[in-house]
Amino acid sequence: MNLSPWILAARPKTLPAAVVPVWVGAMPMLMDGNLFTGSWFLFWCTLLSCLCIQIATNLFNDAIDHAKGADTKKRLGPRRVTASGMLRPGTVLIGALGFCLAAALIAIPLIVTRGWPIVAIGAVSLFFSYGYTGGPCPLAYRGMGELFVILFFGLVAVSGSYFAQTGEWGGGEILRLGLQCGLYSSVLIAVNNLRDVEEDRGSGKRTLATRFGETFARVEILLFCLIPVLLWNLPVPRSYEGLFVGLLPAPIGAVIVFCVFRFRPGPVYNRILAFGALQLLLFAVAATLRELVP
Repeated sequence: MNLSPWILAARPKTLPAAVVPVWVGAMPMLMDGNLFTGSWFLFWCTLLSCLCIQIATNLFNDAIDHAKGADTKKRLGPRRVTASGMLRPGTVLIGALGFCLAAALIAIPLIVTRGWPIVAIGAVSLFFSYGYTGGPCPLAYRGMGELFVILFFGLVAVSGSYFAQTGEWGGGEILRLGLQCGLYSSVLIAVNNLRDVEEDRGSGKRTLATRFGETFARVEILLFCLIPVLLWNLPVPRSYEGLFVGLLPAPIGAVIVFCVFRFRPGPVYNRILAFGALQLLLFAVAATLRELVP
């Protein structure tokens, strides 16, 4: 079997959106210097399960966007395996279901350890892996993609990962990390939607960019890059080192904002998406280093 179409369909560049919130949520317990707190085994179960859900979401998206005519020959982003004929729609859907099953099986140790909350989080996440683009009210086609990402790739993923480690939901610090993570992850979808604004208008995909225009989309990206930086200073950093660490993703955010205001939607936005993934990874580094800064 040729794995290349499946790797393309999994969209490796989007996977940091699944990795970073799990790491950020687990990191306070794994990096606290106490060998008796935190569990690397539960961390890997959480991470692999979330990766499977992310890949399932991408596969559902690939097949369903093709069925709805959202992926056309005018597409500016990477090729989609269903629209290009590399894989059959049914095959892609079966693959998505397979990753959903894998996510559920990998999560069994989490369920045994933490109980029904993991079942609830997993069930809702699996449902929306399809409901993001499929079902009677697909979120991506109703302008709710950014909200979905903030909730599930931010607040839910970070809080859920912390709960997997501790059995508790954490306080304001975990919620703030979740909101920051969700906003940085939303940069990816907002840039993607701005890049595809003309194609989405033609196919009837009602993203925020198509509803409110390109200027709105650019300001949205600006806020998604700026607000997490401001949140680093709530409360006031304990030291200048803490302030510096919190600003680590800011230069990349500045490049992203400059580029989306400087360039019209086009293939160059694929490079901006790479900067968005880098910004998200730097946020994970900053969150980790901040735990180590006195």
